[in-house]
Amino acid sequence: MHEQNRLIIFVKNPQLGKVKTRLAQTIGNQQALEIYLRLLDHTKDISSQVAANRAVYYTDFIDSNDIWPEDQFQKYLQTGDDLGERMKNAFAAAFAEGFEKVVIIGSDCPQLTSAHIEEAFDLLNAFGAVIGPAVDGGYYLLGMSEFIPELFINKAWSSDQVLRQTLADLNRLEYSFYLLDELRDIDTEEDLKIVNI
Repeated sequence: MHEQNRLIIFVKNPQLGKVKTRLAQTIGNQQALEIYLRLLDHTKDISSQVAANRAVYYTDFIDSNDIWPEDQFQKYLQTGDDLGERMKNAFAAAFAEGFEKVVIIGSDCPQLTSAHIEEAFDLLNAFGAVIGPAVDGGYYLLGMSEFIPELFINKAWSSDQVLRQTLADLNRLEYSFYLLDELRDIDTEEDLKIVNI
């Protein structure tokens, strides 16, 4: 266990009609929920293999009796008004606790592997930030070796501008960064057709 590494996993509580809403517009709420449950299983499986302190952050409530075993994953509630503020607060808490390298992932990316996450932690020995770019213009992973709060403000969250805006901040602030492989999140039926899950 690398106690200086914190892996943050942002998840939504798997509730009918509240997850994968864009996907649900074409395949229905029930099937969208089933897809999300499969994505959660995948995310748990790969996270379990990563040598790090692992923290699951829920959107609505902390579920003490779900797929995330409490002996492997600490459990927290996301706090903040938008995605940026929620991520900023989770990163700030991790660095305040003394972790030296912090990586966040979501639960939408079936192409993400434990090797990607391990690579991100390794790269943070040499770079200020590591980003996993998503095909849709966002990112599926963000890692930092020091807290950079600017990366979480003034972003068009859930748009195709997030990655570009984040890289612009890193360049403006003169942080070194590394881009991992581009992967595809599951947001639409088209994504489902391209990525088997």
